[in-house]
Amino acid sequence: MSENPSAAGAIGTCTITLVLNGEHRRLEVQPWTTLLDLLRDPLGLSGTKKGCDHGQCGACTVLLNGRRINSCLTLAVMHDGAELTTIEGLARGAELHPMQAAFVRHDAFQCGYCTPGQICSAVGLASERCGYSREEIREYMSGNLCRCGAYPNILAAIEEALPAVRGQKQEDAR
Repeated sequence: MSENPSAAGAIGTCTITLVLNGEHRRLEVQPWTTLLDLLRDPLGLSGTKKGCDHGQCGACTVLLNGRRINSCLTLAVMHDGAELTTIEGLARGAELHPMQAAFVRHDAFQCGYCTPGQICSAVGLASERCGYSREEIREYMSGNLCRCGAYPNILAAIEEALPAVRGQKQEDAR
């Protein structure tokens, strides 16, 4: 990360690189820019939602190096060189990711605002050594809130898709 002063006496920007949804990107960011704000504003990836902006709702969940994080709680400059996946990067062309397809089949959304964070969190859950029972899935997804109350359908979608996603991750690792 290198600092580039933009004007005399002004705080400069920082250059970071990311692998964003499979694409290598070199970006200039202000040191105080959150990962969420970077995704939404200059990059136009509006699938990641700004809900509470305090890490309490999970609407901003993305995958950072394969692990789920609240993008509103971290600065972009902290992740120079990282691999970042948003909801926009899960599908392979026109083919939905298995978790996305399960959410559609189970009608696991109402207003849809929390859905991208729910899906990213569920994909991250698939790589963790937890979430094998309904109770564990509920517990490990508790950081993602749905104000509409679509939890039964969300749970059903995750239960259906977890085996496929876990299998896909093992296949991708080979």
